[in-house]
Amino acid sequence: MLLPGLLLLLWLSASLARHGSTLWRGPHIHTDGNPRCYSAEELPLGQAPAHLLARAAKWEQTLPVALVSSLEAVGRRRWQERPPAGTPCPVLQAEEVLEADVHQRSISPWRYRVDTDENRYPQKLAVAECLCRGCINARTGRETVALNSVPLYQSLLVLRRQPCSLDASGVPTPGAVAFHVESIRVPVGCTCVLPRVVR
Repeated sequence: MLLPGLLLLLWLSASLARHGSTLWRGPHIHTDGNPRCYSAEELPLGQAPAHLLARAAKWEQTLPVALVSSLEAVGRRRWQERPPAGTPCPVLQAEEVLEADVHQRSISPWRYRVDTDENRYPQKLAVAECLCRGCINARTGRETVALNSVPLYQSLLVLRRQPCSLDASGVPTPGAVAFHVESIRVPVGCTCVLPRVVR
């Protein structure tokens, strides 16, 4: 799971160096100058330029992107939706978990949902949400607060679309957008840890 993310990071870094600093700028990639500002005529409907989206093939190898089509195919089933406020941690029963997926068999169970951001590429990412504050006791199948459930993150480089100015005024030009690379951390699962003890 970590290898595809590292490959994407190396690939985007190499692409950045090849295409020059005027196309990309992000909080974790230092470049000189400003990213190119595209007019509304250059980019119908504000979509990212084709030469930037062509790089998205590597995104398909990352878990947060690869899971989206599966989640959408299943539709709005309960494990894809946000749990209502006050939903208890599930009780694991041996007969139910034998054929369940990993995220349901874990003693720190989680569910996935699709996060959509129209100004980010990829626009849809699968994110994990822990279902318990504690972890499930393997003997009883019930939650124990002796351990804590915490999310596991994968770092991902994405494109961020922002309004920009086509002149020196600095005032955003209607319909004009620029793109820069942004590093984000996406929760991809949950695990059990010892709680931090405050002394």
